[in-house]
Amino acid sequence: MEFVISHLVKNYGSKKVLKDVDFVFEEGRIYGLLGRNGSGKTTFFNCINGDIDTTSGSFYLRDDKDSGKIIPVLPEDIGYLVSTPTVPEFMTGREFLKFFIEVHEEITPDRTIDEYFDYMMIPEDDRDRLLKDYSHGTKNKMQMLLNIIASPRLVLLDEPLTSLDVVIAEEMKKVIRSQKEGRITIFSTHLLDVAVDLCDEIVLLHNGRLEPIDKNDLNDNDFKIKIIEALKDQDDA
Repeated sequence: MEFVISHLVKNYGSKKVLKDVDFVFEEGRIYGLLGRNGSGKTTFFNCINGDIDTTSGSFYLRDDKDSGKIIPVLPEDIGYLVSTPTVPEFMTGREFLKFFIEVHEEITPDRTIDEYFDYMMIPEDDRDRLLKDYSHGTKNKMQMLLNIIASPRLVLLDEPLTSLDVVIAEEMKKVIRSQKEGRITIFSTHLLDVAVDLCDEIVLLHNGRLEPIDKNDLNDNDFKIKIIEALKDQDDA
C-alpha cells in the first residue's frame, strides 16, 4: 500500500502555506516530517485528515499489489495523534477504552483492555483513575492506544513527543516502531535528532514543498548544518 500526494496546495488568502506537495509514502516505514515550528506541518496533517479543505491537488491510497488500484482515503483509514492530547477527563482510563471499543463496532480487539494497558506500559494504579488526573505523557499514551486498537492504514503523529519526559518519550518511540508494519506512519517534528533516531526516512517540509533527505548524508556535518540552516530560514506558515 502507498499513500500518494499529488500537487497538494493550501492557501490562506494570499498566504501560500503548502505550495506543491508531491510525494509517495510507502507502507511499513516511518517517515519523519521535518520542519520548523510554523512551517506548515500541522496544516499538512489537517488537510489529509479532512479538518480543513485543500486549495487544490489530491491524495489517495494506492494498492501496489493490485495493479495500482486507487483507493479513496476514508476517515477510518486515518489515525491522528496531536501533541496536546484531548481526552474525556470525567472518565477513567478503563472506561474510556471500553467506551471507544463499544462505539466502534467495526473494531475487533485482539487483546483484553488490561493487555492493551500492559502494551502501552500504563501502570495498574492509573487504569481506574480519572483521565483528568493523568500526566501529559500518560494522556498521550492513551491517545496512541486508540490508534493501536483502531489499526488505521495511515497514522499521522504531530509532534507526539513534545513535552514528554525522557522515559515516556523512549517508551513512545518503542511503541511507534513496533506498530509500523502494515501501515504508513508520518511523524512530524522540528527536531532533527529525533527524526534521525526514530524514522526510516526523512522528508523536509521547506518553502511549502516536501524534499526527501538521504539519512546517509546526515553523516556529513556540512550537509547537516545545511539542513539546520534551512529549518531556521523557513518563513512561518
